[in-house]
Amino acid sequence: MNPFHEGFLMRNVALVFLPLLCLAGLAQGEPPTRAEVLARLQPYDGVSVPGVDTSTLNGKVMCGYQGWFTAPEDGSQRGWTHYSRRGRFEPGYCSIDLWPDVSELDDDEKFATPFRHADGSVAHVFSSFRRKTVLRHFEWMNEYGIDGAFVQRFAVETQHPLNLNHCNTVLMHCREGANLHGRAYAVMYDLSGLGAGQMGRVMDDWKSLVDRMRIGVDDRDRAYLRQDGKPVVAVWGIGFNDGRRYTLEECEQLIRFLKHDPQYGGCTVMLGVPTWWRTLERDSVPDRKLHEVILQADIVSPWTIGRYASPRAVVRHAEECWRRDIQWCEQQGKKYLPVVFPGFSWHNLKPDAPLDQIPRQKGQFLWSQYVQAKQVGATMIYQAMFDEIDEGTAIFKCTNSPPVGASPFLTYEGLPSDHYLWLTGMGGRLLRGEVEPSEYVPPRQ
Repeated sequence: MNPFHEGFLMRNVALVFLPLLCLAGLAQGEPPTRAEVLARLQPYDGVSVPGVDTSTLNGKVMCGYQGWFTAPEDGSQRGWTHYSRRGRFEPGYCSIDLWPDVSELDDDEKFATPFRHADGSVAHVFSSFRRKTVLRHFEWMNEYGIDGAFVQRFAVETQHPLNLNHCNTVLMHCREGANLHGRAYAVMYDLSGLGAGQMGRVMDDWKSLVDRMRIGVDDRDRAYLRQDGKPVVAVWGIGFNDGRRYTLEECEQLIRFLKHDPQYGGCTVMLGVPTWWRTLERDSVPDRKLHEVILQADIVSPWTIGRYASPRAVVRHAEECWRRDIQWCEQQGKKYLPVVFPGFSWHNLKPDAPLDQIPRQKGQFLWSQYVQAKQVGATMIYQAMFDEIDEGTAIFKCTNSPPVGASPFLTYEGLPSDHYLWLTGMGGRLLRGEVEPSEYVPPRQ
């Protein structure tokens, strides 16, 4: 199989091996029990600042928010999660291709690494476990006009207490950040790595969020995203042909639970599906049952990372896939949420892959996707991803002066570290008709 094709289908395959990754640099201390972790979930009791209209996805750009980076001494007890490769985070061994810009972070948000900059100074990274940093990320979303985030919640991470504690902590930070900065947020379950017969774990997890956090039903939590008067819940990883062990029938059961359960249902369900879901070819299972499953949901969002690699290819993809997908969805009464991405690179995670596999072209690649999505009739967009430095799709602030040495890193090609935050905000304005489409990236005022 083409490794490019295989890698993108697996998406976040490292999650399957997360318990092993967590051993790298594991902080000392007694890990919490599952009961203790669940007891920490509480309804929202903070301030909710008015901002974006959280009653609808229409006209919005929502980012994917991984929130999976941890460091020793950050309190998570998970070590260098999603920074290390083969249990090591040091020059020659890492899993990130972009280096985060931590210049605005306070000292208690920065974590020293074995990497060094060209002047010999210590290179620092951040942790998603730190409340202050997550709130800062939502502050950036507000500053640059980005509407909010789908908070990734990986099904395989909800079992081990340490991993569940991290998931819950990040979700609560995101809830607070969205409310404080007038953004929207919603839960996105990623089914990658889930075994057969384990879909009940996802249902049980949702029950715990509703029971303990009042997620989606809490009047004080005004930031939670809704569509058609119902809380939005996304489920990613349905219908891919990469050997997933859970079945389409199990996925259908989960959708029906989220929509129709008398106590925990009543949700608007969004599905993350393969690019060629409609024709049931290439990255999709060739099973018409997939269409039956999709018809049970409300919003269709095909995963397109790596499916095209140039502005010219974007034009072709928009006409052949997006436009026809939108027509299908309109005929079936479904919403359509196309995915856009700024570029791609995962050389340090997978050394056989080239560095800068899909070049960003100083934002031209991303901007062309916004323009084409608008032209074919998209009314909402999923921006991949806010903080994904493992696969080089991040739009948050990354440095042009990464560490030097055995591990190579990409930069933002000399552009300001906030360039892609700004450009994503411009994409939202384009989507809403506030700026005119242009062939090239508009000048920054």
